[in-house]
Amino acid sequence: MKDDRFPPPGTGESTGRRGEDIAKSQTEPGSVDLGEDDAGRPAGGSTARMKTGIDPQDPVDPDSPNIPPG
Repeated sequence: MKDDRFPPPGTGESTGRRGEDIAKSQTEPGSVDLGEDDAGRPAGGSTARMKTGIDPQDPVDPDSPNIPPG
């Protein structure tokens, strides 16, 4: 007779990491945290590294706008 009082072995609470927890502790290469916008929501930006992994280059002149590739 089957005992339905206990879950089958190997089931239950997940021991893996959740995406939300990883996002709080790690950032992607090329992402920049800019704090919060006027509405209090998280704001961010990106560098050339975010758009391409092939020899990313940020602007040479600091007064130049940062226009990431494609």
